[in-house]
Amino acid sequence: MTARPARPKLRLALAAVLAAALASPAGGAGAKATHPLRHAKSALVAFDVSPFPYDGVIPDKGVPFLDVSQDGRRGHTSPRGGIRWLDETYSDRRVLLYLPAGFDPRRPAVMVVFLHGNGATLARDVAGRQRVPEQLARSGLNAVLVAPQFAVDAQDSSAGRFWEPGTFDAFLNEAGERLAALDGDPAAKPALTHLPVVLVAYSGGYLPAAYALAVGGAGERVRGVVLLDALYGEVDKFAAWVAQRRPPAFFFSAYSDSSRSGNEALKAMLAQAGVAVATGAGPDMSKGAVTFLDAGAGIDHGGFVTQAWVADPLRWVLARIRGYARKGR
Repeated sequence: MTARPARPKLRLALAAVLAAALASPAGGAGAKATHPLRHAKSALVAFDVSPFPYDGVIPDKGVPFLDVSQDGRRGHTSPRGGIRWLDETYSDRRVLLYLPAGFDPRRPAVMVVFLHGNGATLARDVAGRQRVPEQLARSGLNAVLVAPQFAVDAQDSSAGRFWEPGTFDAFLNEAGERLAALDGDPAAKPALTHLPVVLVAYSGGYLPAAYALAVGGAGERVRGVVLLDALYGEVDKFAAWVAQRRPPAFFFSAYSDSSRSGNEALKAMLAQAGVAVATGAGPDMSKGAVTFLDAGAGIDHGGFVTQAWVADPLRWVLARIRGYARKGR
């Protein structure tokens, strides 16, 4: 299956929206809006409840996250990057918010929470290189996007405050408030602050995703989990969530050789627990399916969000979540 190439007009429109968000963090949040939205809205917003800064312990090690102090600076010893400093790598509170044109909070809708991988920034990678807002817009899903910044441009999968019990739920609650402000229509606030959630993790995003599911406190509000070449650890936490979930909550994991071993381990654990598993393309995400998709040999892990078993895999996945179509799509 091959996806259509991105439409130039849509790409230019999205680029203009994101450029405006970078220039003005407020993103026009005070403006009145008529629903469905005529134009996309986007903003980079500093949250009170954000993954970083984080001054707690690493749960599985029981040691302080900030374990280095030098010349008045505090830092973290990253297993793959040496010392990373709090002020450079772990202080960005911003979250990318995006409402696509045509989004209508009066209709069934979801909040897509995207957890980026290593070496990423929201503007350059999530919005630019991976085109996550564009893929959501092209999917036809009546959804909003929430993408928090983790370690800035670093080889580090640390979950930060998402390690803390209940923080993910608090983050979702703030995201709803911030989305309502960005939307600008008071009548939309009740819907936007209670949206069900689809959690998407790419690569190193697996670690905050695992803890969000295990201790985040969001409960049945999480209606689906999507892993994009992301199962590098915490297999037991994903297995527990899958075993305990209730339909229509779904689980979908697509992988290359890079995360194959983790996916095989999870499949084995689920089989032992008696959980039915499907493999291959074509799942209906709305019916509680548990699906694994082998993207094939020779797939580039670094480009997995934009080119894997199809072009624009995230668009492909989101388009298969039933019951939340934008009107006219």
